[in-house]
Amino acid sequence: MPRAIEQIVDSYVRLKNRRGLDELMMHRQRLAVELKGRSGYDFSLPIGQIDEEIAIIEAGLSRLKAKNSTTI
Repeated sequence: MPRAIEQIVDSYVRLKNRRGLDELMMHRQRLAVELKGRSGYDFSLPIGQIDEEIAIIEAGLSRLKAKNSTTI
């Protein structure tokens, strides 16, 4: 899955779609909070994957910010 999220984030950065990245981030953060609040099953693997995806999205947001600051 990280490769898929990387491609999605790369596309959003290339298209300068900040809103898309923000929505993607909010969705992943909601998922992480929801899974961390559950019990009765070991959610460590999906939580770890979501945390990786959040890091990839954060990197994309940083790239987009850098890209926008160089065009101004």
